[in-house]
Amino acid sequence: MGNEGFTAFTLKSLTDEEYYLPGNAACPGCAAVMALRIGLKVLGPRTIVVVPACCMSVVQGYYPKTPSKVPIFNTAFAASAATAAGIRAALDIKGIRDVNVVCWAGDGGTADIGIQSLSGAAERGDDLIYVCYDNEAYMNTGTQRSGSTPEGARTTTTITGKSERKKDVPGIMMAHRIPYVATACTSYPIDFANKLRRAASIKGTRYIHLLSPCPPGWRYPAEKTVEVGKLAVETGAWILYEWFGGRCRLTGPSTGLAERSKRRPLEQYLEIQGRFSNADPSKIAEMRRRIDEEWERILGLCHD
Repeated sequence: MGNEGFTAFTLKSLTDEEYYLPGNAACPGCAAVMALRIGLKVLGPRTIVVVPACCMSVVQGYYPKTPSKVPIFNTAFAASAATAAGIRAALDIKGIRDVNVVCWAGDGGTADIGIQSLSGAAERGDDLIYVCYDNEAYMNTGTQRSGSTPEGARTTTTITGKSERKKDVPGIMMAHRIPYVATACTSYPIDFANKLRRAASIKGTRYIHLLSPCPPGWRYPAEKTVEVGKLAVETGAWILYEWFGGRCRLTGPSTGLAERSKRRPLEQYLEIQGRFSNADPSKIAEMRRRIDEEWERILGLCHD
């Protein structure tokens, strides 16, 4: 995997132009909106965003008012990737090649309800960018657990803590052999911006899985969003990596965290959130074991 012809973003590279305006209906501290603001600065005005049922379909406002300066297409929960594929096909028929078609979907609309259309698009190689902003539950309908909810997290449908593991959607997408898969975290906007820029520079189905902390759902104060996201990465609970051209590499702070001793204690990430308040030492030890297992898997991909 090379970086030939790829100029990395810096803070100064981001335009001052805003494509997602303040005064929208997002909860205070919403990481998904922070990331969409950055994402649209990267992609620019020639972008169409497809949104399935999720927090973002509320945040965008009610007709005829919206904070978005680019077109947004609302679609059914299960159909974001299929809708984006149709939009792309229509643009191609019209000979319009310079428009980014982007799905911006939550984890429920990706890991669970939307995975069939996403898998179909990936199988066909439809030319679209898919960003899953993963707040690890169905937040806009009452914080019900999703396939992406991590083990041990309390939701309104897992009141003693989820007993199953988090679904590995980036791994599922890599198994489709699409050209680009990456993980990102809203607390590291430049890392995310660079991954989105690389995704936009190539064709085919491209997938970015974005950890998006949620104050009401994760039960922490709204002003702690960036801190919580950083703790996810610095404790190793969330690994930043990029899979491109059949090869994997760690990115951002994760490049220095391959050794477990370099990571901050997992408890620092768990204790700041109310959703893990039921986790006892044995459960935390099991979480740590799962995290170590995931690190071994990703490092194995990076060394192939």
